[in-house]
Amino acid sequence: MRIPFIDLNAQYAEIKKDLQASFDAIMKRGDFILGKEVVLFEKEFAGYSKRKFALGVNSGTDALFLGLLSLGIGKGDEVIVPAFTYIATAFAVTYTGARPVFVDISRDSYNIDTNKISAAITKRTKAIMPVHLYGQCADMAPILEIAKTHKLKVIEDAAQAHGALYKNRMAGSIGDIGCFSFYPTKNLGGFGDGGLILTDNPEIYKRLFKLRDYGRKTRYEHVNLGYNSRLDTLQAAVLSIKLKHLEKWNNMRRRNAKIYNAMLKPADNIITPEESGYARHVYHVYAVRVKDRDRVVNELRENKISAIVHYPVPLHLQEVFSGLGYKNGDFPVAEKIAHEVISLPMYPHLKERQIKFIADTLIKITRD
Repeated sequence: MRIPFIDLNAQYAEIKKDLQASFDAIMKRGDFILGKEVVLFEKEFAGYSKRKFALGVNSGTDALFLGLLSLGIGKGDEVIVPAFTYIATAFAVTYTGARPVFVDISRDSYNIDTNKISAAITKRTKAIMPVHLYGQCADMAPILEIAKTHKLKVIEDAAQAHGALYKNRMAGSIGDIGCFSFYPTKNLGGFGDGGLILTDNPEIYKRLFKLRDYGRKTRYEHVNLGYNSRLDTLQAAVLSIKLKHLEKWNNMRRRNAKIYNAMLKPADNIITPEESGYARHVYHVYAVRVKDRDRVVNELRENKISAIVHYPVPLHLQEVFSGLGYKNGDFPVAEKIAHEVISLPMYPHLKERQIKFIADTLIKITRD
């Protein structure tokens, strides 16, 4: 049995007719840039997330970058970032001219360790950027309290957490802004790159509106430096259609995680993901931890199971950030997780028999 890491064919089959009808309408109109589907999707996603404003951009990375700019983050500033996440989070900080300051993660949730944040704050700190990793929200209450005490902004990196909940609040609806990616593999993914920023602040929204489109006031009047970072009309159409299925697909992911957990939790040498008491995890990634990780990954692949690793090198040890002065041992939890974690196949239409095969194979490999 060959099992891919992700298979979107069943998802596509569910929405194929709706997609074709929407594409045909857009082709006839020809409004491929900032067409009416973009406005519609922005309103729909803002409503789904219970925020006042949503603005589509061309990627999750740009959502973070432009979001930081909209909050006045720039050269000489510092932004606190977890040491274990995808590198785009930290890159977005560096693009502004600011410096990412890394903080270790929780051993249980793999999200930023809120007990370590205060020690990382300096006079230059302007913001905290928690990442809702793998589909589970970071513990936002203490983060908001720290931010309030030190007068800091909070940017939620919710690129992996579409539909995740923190104490019944949607991911991306809690900080000053929330940033999403619509990369095709996400729980809500397009047919290419895309991103979005949420906020309740009308002034931030106005700044973002100019930042994403050349800083323009009218077609040929430009009032500030801006960028070419617009969500395409076709992508917005895809996302609008998929949004109607997101809750169902997230529940299917949660069902699959429950099956994995039932099979893997009793096994020796396998640590399954934990759902925090405050959270609804949407399992963008189902990550387990094992010893001798690289051997296990290779043997899974030999058994035609496409397991991958998110992420084998924590951010403070990436060569691109060598100039920041971090070293091996600075963030021991992030380093340990990075050496042990494996992402198993996870998507809504994954079958129980496939999960059983994956689990049985993993248990056998870790016993050897």
